[in-house]
Amino acid sequence: MDVSGFQPNRLADLVTARRLGPRVVAVGGGTGLSTMLRGLKECTENITAIVAVSDDGGGSGVLRQDLGMPPPGDIRSCILALANAEPTLQRLLGYRFPDGSGLGGQSFGNLFLAALAGISDGFDQAVSRMGEVLAITGRVLPVTTADVHLEALFENGTAVLGESRIYAHKKRETCRISRVRLRPEHPAALPGALAAIREAELIVIGPGSLYTSVIPNLLVDGVVEAIVSAPALKVYVCNVMTQEGETEGYTAFDHVRELIGHSDGRLADLCLANNAPVPDTLRLRYEQERAEPLPVDRERFARAGVALVERPLICDHSTYARHDPRLLAYALLSLLGEYRPRAGIAGDGDTLLLSWLRELL
Repeated sequence: MDVSGFQPNRLADLVTARRLGPRVVAVGGGTGLSTMLRGLKECTENITAIVAVSDDGGGSGVLRQDLGMPPPGDIRSCILALANAEPTLQRLLGYRFPDGSGLGGQSFGNLFLAALAGISDGFDQAVSRMGEVLAITGRVLPVTTADVHLEALFENGTAVLGESRIYAHKKRETCRISRVRLRPEHPAALPGALAAIREAELIVIGPGSLYTSVIPNLLVDGVVEAIVSAPALKVYVCNVMTQEGETEGYTAFDHVRELIGHSDGRLADLCLANNAPVPDTLRLRYEQERAEPLPVDRERFARAGVALVERPLICDHSTYARHDPRLLAYALLSLLGEYRPRAGIAGDGDTLLLSWLRELL
């Protein structure tokens, strides 16, 4: 929490406001979720990240195959995003071994989590212990501890099993994904994840890869029902860009339509989208990957009666077109204050945090 330049009495107020911050549940996976968590942890200590566990590629896939454990990669990234440990320890757990046999390309953080899984009673306990080691803000939970794989069905009737195979299959078939599902279907959700959703004041879905990071969470038994019935403000955060091998040619409303098709029409109260321009240098880079800034088709939102909120959310000092953690946190906290204002000292703290964030932006 960057509090440089503030008077001691205001520092104490900010610390208190953050401790009493809203109960936020963030549902997703991949880079999008970990990026958002870096901003949210400056606003509240009461964060629960619920992470998909269907990845079967890269170092996570190797450990999953060799040790029979859930994939650790996205969970590791979220833990590091929320970490408050010494920088050296964070760098160590983020270290990736150079190419070579055996450990080549593997993350030390993945191996560390695998070791904790070996001495723990369950994978969720291993994740909790890693959070303790890194003194994270909030907690990180796998959406399920079941051994699940992602299957994608395509518009031309073909199908492919395995998250890591979806990209290549889509490129080869040159048609859209019509649906994804988990194998086996209907795995049980981690009870702690459902409890966190029910108790949340703000539920954030995304950002992240639509079919491989966000939707897999919604296919776990009980998750959609818990989100729909929760009294929290529910916000779906759109990606900044389309994604090659997954959502080429999609609009913001296409993303929402797929979320609803895989879950429930009451899943989100609001859709939050970026309206800041993507720098030309980044646009040219993404054009080579057949990706583009996500078009926001306002008319379709209006016709469908889906509430759309647009804010400048892009990071202007990154080599990638991604959300700025603080801009996104500010937008989410502002929406909570507008649609579900908290009363008393908690609401006063939210106002103070918004004022502080505005000064930093």
